[in-house]
Amino acid sequence: MSAQQIYHATTQTLLPRPIAWVLTKHSSGHFNLAPFSYFTAVSSDPPLLVFSVGDKAPGEGKDTKVNITSHPYFTIHIPSLGDAAAVTETAAPLAAEESELVHAGLETVPFEGFDMPRLANCSVAYGCRLHDIQGIKGAPQSLVFAHIEQIYISPEVAQFNTVRKPNGDTSERLMVDARKLNPLARLGGAQYAGIDAPFEIARPK
Repeated sequence: MSAQQIYHATTQTLLPRPIAWVLTKHSSGHFNLAPFSYFTAVSSDPPLLVFSVGDKAPGEGKDTKVNITSHPYFTIHIPSLGDAAAVTETAAPLAAEESELVHAGLETVPFEGFDMPRLANCSVAYGCRLHDIQGIKGAPQSLVFAHIEQIYISPEVAQFNTVRKPNGDTSERLMVDARKLNPLARLGGAQYAGIDAPFEIARPK
C-alpha cells in the first residue's frame, strides 16, 4: 500500500478521533488556528497532551509548528459538534500571514491567568506551553508535546459531585457532562460525529 492508501485505511478505522483545535501566535502578532486529529493525552504528571503535525513540504513546517517554535504558548480547544463547519474552514491552506480566525469569523476572549486568548465558543480550552517537539524519523511529521498550564471548562458542561470513599470520607470530584459538551469527533474522509448515548460500566474492584 502507498502512504496515501495507508493514511485512508488508518483514518477510516481508527475511530473516533478527538480533535485538537490549536490556536497559535504568528510572529507578526496575529493568531493562526488549525485542527489536528492525531491527538491524545500522554501523562498527568507532568500534564502533557500531544498532537502530530505534518509538513507543508519537505523541510517546511506547517504554520502551527513554526509559530509554536517562535512563541511557545498556545491554546488547545475541544470543539463541539456545532463547530464542525468552522473546524473545517480553519483547515483551509491559507498563507501563514492570513488568520483563520478572520477567515472563519471566530472570536477570542481573554484566557484568565494565561498568556494567550481562547476561542469564545469552546467549552474546553487548555492553555499550553511547549514541552518538546520531536521529529518522526523517516516521516514528514513532528510530535508536539504540550504542557498544560491552565484549563478552562465552561460551568455549563461541568459540575462538582460529592464522592464518598470506602473509609467514609468524602471529596469533591469534577464531572463533565459528555452530552452537554458534545465533543466533535473525526472519522474518515469528510465525516465527523458527535456523542450519541454515553453509558457507564463499573470497573472491577
